[in-house]
Amino acid sequence: MKRRNFLSLLGVSATAGVIGVPATALAEVEKTTQKNGDEQLKADVIIAGGGLGGFAAAMSSLRNKQTVVLTEETDWIGGQLTQQGVPPDEHGWIETHGATQMYRDFRNAIRDYYKKNYPLVDSAKNNPLLNPGDGSVSKLCHEPRVALAIMNDMLAPYISSGKLVLLTEYKVTKAAVNGVKVESLTAKSMRTGRLVTLTAPYFVDATEMGDILPLTGTEYITGTESKKQTNELHAPEVANPNNNQAFTVCFAIDYVPGGNHVIDKPKDYDFWSNHVPKLTPPWAGKLLELHYSDPKTLKPKRLGFNPDGSKTGSMLNLWNYRKIINKDNFVTGTYTGDITIVNWPQNDYMLGNLIGASEKEFNKHVNGAKQLSLSLLYWLQTEAPREDGGKGYPGVRLRKDIMGTEDGLAKYPYIRESRRIKAMFTILEEHVGKENRAMVAKSEEKNVAAPFYDSVGIGYYHIDLHPSCDQVNYVDFSSLRFQIPLGALLPVRMENILPANKNIGTTHITNGCYRLHPVEWSIGEAVGLLIRFARDKNVIPRDIRNNKQLLTAFQDYVKSQGIETEWPKG
Repeated sequence: MKRRNFLSLLGVSATAGVIGVPATALAEVEKTTQKNGDEQLKADVIIAGGGLGGFAAAMSSLRNKQTVVLTEETDWIGGQLTQQGVPPDEHGWIETHGATQMYRDFRNAIRDYYKKNYPLVDSAKNNPLLNPGDGSVSKLCHEPRVALAIMNDMLAPYISSGKLVLLTEYKVTKAAVNGVKVESLTAKSMRTGRLVTLTAPYFVDATEMGDILPLTGTEYITGTESKKQTNELHAPEVANPNNNQAFTVCFAIDYVPGGNHVIDKPKDYDFWSNHVPKLTPPWAGKLLELHYSDPKTLKPKRLGFNPDGSKTGSMLNLWNYRKIINKDNFVTGTYTGDITIVNWPQNDYMLGNLIGASEKEFNKHVNGAKQLSLSLLYWLQTEAPREDGGKGYPGVRLRKDIMGTEDGLAKYPYIRESRRIKAMFTILEEHVGKENRAMVAKSEEKNVAAPFYDSVGIGYYHIDLHPSCDQVNYVDFSSLRFQIPLGALLPVRMENILPANKNIGTTHITNGCYRLHPVEWSIGEAVGLLIRFARDKNVIPRDIRNNKQLLTAFQDYVKSQGIETEWPKG
């Protein structure tokens, strides 16, 4: 598909396929003051959560002439890509297909930002597939702030025109519901305590843990389903609603040879430096060591760490894995050394479940995860084994500026699992898992994911479940290139609230391949268009899926907006 001009990201030339504006559309977000002094905002769409799914839902809504209020708990939009500090986990086809056109335009805008603003060497500046960090995890490893800058640029004209109200550092705390419809959400400023009532025909839960679902009475599932419930090959015999994947508090480091940047010893260092995860099957040993359980075999596997970026034999050098700045891509002297993100097995926090936790429990576990990450940093600086036989790299430096926080740790934990809606259709392992699919499919379809007649997007990632808070080790195996079914975006009962994050109709198992950056974006973008289409046709979203003519028209609509609904054959 032909690459668009960056202006298309801002909606300037994004009119192709746009259907007529609903008669009820607002010229801009309406603002009124209630008798108690609190503000009320009225828009076409209210989106809670400014991560990738929420951002994409906002953009697709705005580009199609809907007004939006977007709330975000932190002061950075962008979710896992920015506030959580995780470079994009993507598949090998991402440059040409397997994501929406807007997502690919966004990726290219990141590259253009570096080429316009940074002193790149000629080879990097002339590389159409520039990877600023050359990290091995992605073809585009970059700084969180650059993604944030592009997203803010994309939203700027809509904020200026009053079509979008962006409420950063606001958390939704209450909902008003009438039967199968949400009437309003109440958002509270995390700085001042100010309350804002948000009303709209449609609401989107794009929070990291599906926090709006319990507030609105939307039916949901958490944790692990049993084999009896889903008949999934890798499901356990007994369901466990409290069994969720580990979360991680990421941070950034660089390396100054000969320097001494050792932090104060973290207060919980003695605990973490001796901690052995209690998992089934067992972990390789102490958490703060250069080993882990191989995700596919669960056998102990050695890892390397060399902050000069050199090879560590046949072992993965963790330094290179999520490297966001490769100094050699920039003019000599721009950077003292490379910059890398620490999101490794050694700082996965497995001792607590955030989903449904009280505020006290939530803070306890997040602070515990921060202590783990700081302990890992201190261990790298003082005890990590060196090739010369010594211990520690005191020149490893915490880059607080990269995450934009006083403590240098990410603004929000990297969340891998959420509440999931009870959906009109649930994606099972037999639909997308390579081995399970081969057991149920016809011989000619064994290597192809199940086709979904109601597909509204596509994606790919292997099924990747990190160790859990209930002592289950990695579950990691091959999947197939999949579609995103509309039925998985539709709650079984509620009519005007939709999911746009990791909270769609997957299972614990299939969440493992639907939870990554480009898929979350694709879900959000489709949801924004779904709301636009449903309002224009004066139907509820599930009517679109249940009506062949409407479904075909909606699929044509999303395809006209640069969304692929099926993978190319071959």
